[in-house]
Amino acid sequence: MNTYFNEVKKNFGFGCMRLPMKDDKVDHTLTSKMVDYFLQQGFNYFDTAHGYLGGKSEIALKACLTSRYPRNQYILTDKLSTHHFNKQEEIRPLFESQLEACGVDYFDFYLMHAQSDEIYAKYKKLHAYDEARKLKAEGKIKHFGISFHDKADVLDMILTENPDIEVVQIQFNYVDYEDPALQSKACYEVCRKHNKPIIVMEPVKGGNLVNLPEEAKRIYEDLGKMSPASYALRFAAGFDGMMMVLSGMSCMAQMEDNLSFMKDFQPLSSKEQEAVKQVTKIFKSKNFIPCTACRYCMEKCPKNIAIPDLFACLNAKKVYGDWNSDYYYNNVHTVKNAKASECLKCGLCEQICPQHLHIRDLLVEVAQTFEKE
Repeated sequence: MNTYFNEVKKNFGFGCMRLPMKDDKVDHTLTSKMVDYFLQQGFNYFDTAHGYLGGKSEIALKACLTSRYPRNQYILTDKLSTHHFNKQEEIRPLFESQLEACGVDYFDFYLMHAQSDEIYAKYKKLHAYDEARKLKAEGKIKHFGISFHDKADVLDMILTENPDIEVVQIQFNYVDYEDPALQSKACYEVCRKHNKPIIVMEPVKGGNLVNLPEEAKRIYEDLGKMSPASYALRFAAGFDGMMMVLSGMSCMAQMEDNLSFMKDFQPLSSKEQEAVKQVTKIFKSKNFIPCTACRYCMEKCPKNIAIPDLFACLNAKKVYGDWNSDYYYNNVHTVKNAKASECLKCGLCEQICPQHLHIRDLLVEVAQTFEKE
């Protein structure tokens, strides 16, 4: 583990984008139990953003964490997200509203969210980085950083222009490691070049590296009793410079499993590394849509198409030939939301997609698969 920040106890963090839900609300009772267990096991890092769960994540952390524990017992990260401000003068009020929503006086880490070439240009124009620096000087931010979704050369540019960036959050997992579109390996190498501690997001790729095809499951089962998540998280955490690996946990079973192998972290053995390579080959052979269900696209869709859910249906259909996919498409995900064929082709979803998916083309494939009649 990188010890750049002494207040971070361990290299595993609670990502709060996928908290347990009940009747479209965060289940505060279960979330509180998960927070208690997380802290009791010696972990202390929590990650949220203003838009997570439609604004419910920050509020849940106030109810389940910050109102129940002294401020020095946890590390809290929040982010400045592009779709919540369009003027420089809107940044500070937004920041103050985030502090209030979370119930704290300062953030330990504050990240310029989902930086890409286009989004970074907006942040420069509106002096967002300068506003963050002012907030740090006032003691309202302890550490200033970025989360990033673009090519390695863009990351290199941002870090070169802003050498005071203290930490970088990147998408990093074994399937994306050498993917030419996401460039996880290349982005990791840029962070190392600039000597920046790294926070890992999407180590299990939105659950895709847990819900594996049967032949991939068997490879891990032959190794022993450890879960698919264990190989994904330990793969990411095993690289030099990884300050923190995040996991969005939505039930106690996930948390108990993750902490069981991250509490006394051991990198992958050579045998486990070979198994990961085999699973990667199987995963890529299935031509999955690599959607991580962040749901940013739905915030922009004028037809309110449940894009991640429809992609999950198509993935399940491809991998498992699952008849349930048809049922969920027609009777769950398109009852209150538009069908894939109703896409207006406006492209707003693609502008904000961290995975750079060609969503409009993929929705055509979804419609052809599930709307044959």
